[in-house]
Amino acid sequence: MSLSDIEPVSRESTAGIIARQLREAIMTGALPPGTQLGETDLAARFQVSRGPLREAMQHLVSEGLLRSERHRGLFVIDLGPGDVYDIYSARWAIERAALLRALRGDREQVAVTLEQAVTEMAAAAGADDPSAISTADLRFHEALIEASGSKRLVRMARTLLIETRMCLAALQGTYQRVEERVEEHTHIIEALRAGDEARALALLEAHMEDAVRRLAPGTSLTQSEAPPVG
Repeated sequence: MSLSDIEPVSRESTAGIIARQLREAIMTGALPPGTQLGETDLAARFQVSRGPLREAMQHLVSEGLLRSERHRGLFVIDLGPGDVYDIYSARWAIERAALLRALRGDREQVAVTLEQAVTEMAAAAGADDPSAISTADLRFHEALIEASGSKRLVRMARTLLIETRMCLAALQGTYQRVEERVEEHTHIIEALRAGDEARALALLEAHMEDAVRRLAPGTSLTQSEAPPVG
């Protein structure tokens, strides 16, 4: 058999389906931080044997979304100040690289794509739908990274954006005006469309810095030492 004989797999494995659904539940808060995952209960809910369930959960352990405690089992990760700092500093590195590529490519097309996410965010704000706001917020950043055209940046960002989604519910409650989030993203688009590299990068960094300060008071991406990761 040669590599040319290999055919694409069209069906997602049982373990893959379970991992995807658990990942979604963690991301949206249906499985909150610190939740213990019981094999018996989950196997009954998914109506599967423990084999594919364990395989799925090990996928999430390797992604960093579940932690294993000896003699106790698996738990959804908790995100402390050190974790928040770590997530956003890693995101800054990835999204900065993505933004630079976007600035040097088809800026108008990228701007239009990003505007779609901002429009969704504004609509969700008008409907007072916090979950939809966070989904649109995350979609903005996914779209920016995808616009880089780099498969590696997209791959590196995948788990970070899931962890970010876990942060966004807490972030939501720190804004007096939800429109502030919309405005921050809009200003980034304006700088991108204008090809103003320095302003676009500064706005993106300020956006990340603002989130870190809100989620982990006393912590800064630019002005303090990194807190320990829990």
